[in-house]
Amino acid sequence: MVGRKLSVVWACALLLLSACASDTVDKTATMSPQAIYAEAQDDAHNFQWDKAIVLFDKLEARAAGTPLAQQAQLDKAYAQYKSTESVQAIATLDRFMKLYPASPALDYALYLKGIINFNDDLGILSSITRQNLSERDQKAAKESFEAFKELVRRFPESRYASDAAQRMNYIVSSLAEYEVHVARYYYKRGAYLAAINRSQTALKEYRDVPALEEALFIMVKSYDALGMTQLRDDTQRVLAASYPNSDFLLKGGRPNSDPWWKIW
Repeated sequence: MVGRKLSVVWACALLLLSACASDTVDKTATMSPQAIYAEAQDDAHNFQWDKAIVLFDKLEARAAGTPLAQQAQLDKAYAQYKSTESVQAIATLDRFMKLYPASPALDYALYLKGIINFNDDLGILSSITRQNLSERDQKAAKESFEAFKELVRRFPESRYASDAAQRMNYIVSSLAEYEVHVARYYYKRGAYLAAINRSQTALKEYRDVPALEEALFIMVKSYDALGMTQLRDDTQRVLAASYPNSDFLLKGGRPNSDPWWKIW
């Protein structure tokens, strides 16, 4: 009886070992690179990004030195981006650009790098607060701008160049707005000198962007709060000359009023 029980135990153990062994078998070992790519594409089309990433990794190793390996690396970067692995996606793209500096797909790599930083994940609260680019950490925005700038400079005829240029304009506007956002923060807390300095930074570093109107107005209000009437009046004249129809002057706008998209 004891022998029979031991036999059952050994049989179960062998089944478990067999199952574990089957799990470690690489099913791609006998597949052609084209078949691996096709399966990875199927996984990507079905939004199974993690599975696709594994297959693109294997394909990159199996087809090393071929155009298919390059394509696998780009597709892997996109899959990593879609699975919210932005850091890994950027690393994959940087590696691609280092390995294949003459690749005909280099413009796409630069564009994708710009897009990943441009759409840096904000988390679930972004859809509630409608947080825009001007209120995020600006490191990603600046890196996005640099990728788009290189794309437009090196590949002006690229199919991605026009969209990249438009996004660059938006980023520049948002970077200026970020400076004003910080200046507004300082003003609301009575740090008037800091508000003036941040507004001046926006005025020095950016041109022809909407945020500069509010930067001037924050300076007017800050100089007024500090009792610096001459500088206040000089700045107000610049504001009136630059923005004769400014709502800040005509309607008495305040730099501490919340944007329309704030819900609390």
